[in-house]
Amino acid sequence: MEVWKAAILGLVQGFTEFLPISSSGHILLFERILGTDTGGADMFLGIVLHAGTLVAVLIAYAPQLVKIMREQPKTIGLLIMATIPAGLVGLLFSEKIDGMFGQVNRLWIPFAATGGVLLLCRRRIRRGYAIAPIGCKSALTQGMAQAFAVIPGLSRSGATLAAGVFCGLDRREAADFSFLMSIPVIGGAMVVEIYKCIQNPIYVAAISWQSLLVGTLCAAVFGTIGVHWMRKRIQGGSLLGFAIYLFCLAFAVLAANFLLA
Repeated sequence: MEVWKAAILGLVQGFTEFLPISSSGHILLFERILGTDTGGADMFLGIVLHAGTLVAVLIAYAPQLVKIMREQPKTIGLLIMATIPAGLVGLLFSEKIDGMFGQVNRLWIPFAATGGVLLLCRRRIRRGYAIAPIGCKSALTQGMAQAFAVIPGLSRSGATLAAGVFCGLDRREAADFSFLMSIPVIGGAMVVEIYKCIQNPIYVAAISWQSLLVGTLCAAVFGTIGVHWMRKRIQGGSLLGFAIYLFCLAFAVLAANFLLA
């Protein structure tokens, strides 16, 4: 895979990771558009690019992470609880998940589903609700939403944000917890993918270390921009624009299926 293609994919990954529009779905689309050859290691490439956005989260939330480690053991427990569902799904269904990363033609389904979830979340916000503090119920609910979001095209940030809002969380708190949840999940996925590479080096033979490095750096830079922009927007901005974009994208993918069949 050419380095310039890796740079574009890193840019896409970085900026879309924290927007409720599915970074994994966009990566698969751009791989198809660019004619990228990963040798079947689409999931590995996605996880490595996620490592760049992991750096962005660590930078953006560094003060809050220090405070959590020193003063908020309850939050640590809630994050562990929220990570369990996605961890179990990853361990039990890793091969099936790998297979999903090649099904670009079906991306219109999770794109449309994410758009629908965002509309429901927007309606909940507009109608108003009693704000509740984060607890075991909301953490586990967001964790289950994160587990479903292993499906490419189904936005992790969108699903977990909506889950938090429906549990009564303030949308800013729901978004912050969603972003923090990504740290152990991405870290765990990286360990699994690195283990696969050690066991079978041919698994990543089509992707050079230069491409991986450039892609990860681009993801980190644009991820830092994306997370700060989304944190500002989530408090007062509307989710309607994201939903409309996803419905249009779903229609475009569906139309392309028929035109290119």
